[in-house]
Amino acid sequence: MLLVRRLSQLALGLQMLLVVSGTAVRVTGSGLGCPTWPRCTGASVANTAALGSHGYIEFGNRLLAVVMEAVGIALVLAVRRYAPRHTRLALVQAAVVPLQAVIGGLLVLSGLNPYVLILHFLTSFPLVLAATALLSRLRHEGIPRGSSEPQTERAVSLHVLSWGVVAATSVVLVLGTLVTGTGPHAGDPKVERLPFDPRDVTQLHADGVWLLSGLVIGTVVVAWRSSYRPWSLALLALLVTQAGVGYWQYYTGVPAGLVALHVALATIVFTVGSWLALSTRARPARSAAPILEHVAGTATVP
Repeated sequence: MLLVRRLSQLALGLQMLLVVSGTAVRVTGSGLGCPTWPRCTGASVANTAALGSHGYIEFGNRLLAVVMEAVGIALVLAVRRYAPRHTRLALVQAAVVPLQAVIGGLLVLSGLNPYVLILHFLTSFPLVLAATALLSRLRHEGIPRGSSEPQTERAVSLHVLSWGVVAATSVVLVLGTLVTGTGPHAGDPKVERLPFDPRDVTQLHADGVWLLSGLVIGTVVVAWRSSYRPWSLALLALLVTQAGVGYWQYYTGVPAGLVALHVALATIVFTVGSWLALSTRARPARSAAPILEHVAGTATVP
């Protein structure tokens, strides 16, 4: 079981890293560093010295996806052996990564079409959610449902609010892609931009962040007297930091480093929000036998 947990943690970490890696490709103008797909060039699978730094950055991003697929396959095999009830969640990692790679190929072949770029970016988040869900379920292996939090009205409210946070974060992520799609970081200087007014979509994105902020504050209030208070406070701190970086980049001309940091923080906010929502799901009580097993030393992911 420890192997399954470690592979699940690795899959989640790699997926979050891929989001940041993809952002690095975009803000450095390396989207066409490998000008074709599935090869990097017409004659080489890997990048060549002639492609310069852009080739290394783009090929590095592709190589990370290959590593992720290898981890996904290993995760499926481990889950089937040690925790077969969670096989479907593991299969998401092994099945969606190739789909994401195909979308990435279409992105290159289409000359970095902005709509395909949005789809390529957003495909990462179902993978993040699935990996988080798998870790959450593994954490409660051998623990009776209902043992961590009583199913009070407050607990139900916390569960609903935390899923509201996930939904609002998803909306903010989509709106953020529209902001980036109208901005200067397209992955290549010659790429077409989205036909929207940058100020309008930025304002819409900011409105979504304020809605998300209200939901997170509500989550902190409801979770204050529960074991989920540290997670809710961490989520609030992350959101405040991420929003601050967002405004900072807006008023400083959208520098590449701040864009990458902003996307990284958004990914962490989504992950922490998902963890909180999945951890607060209702668990009807079962027999007392698993309690004894847990007390005896069943390991859980912190």
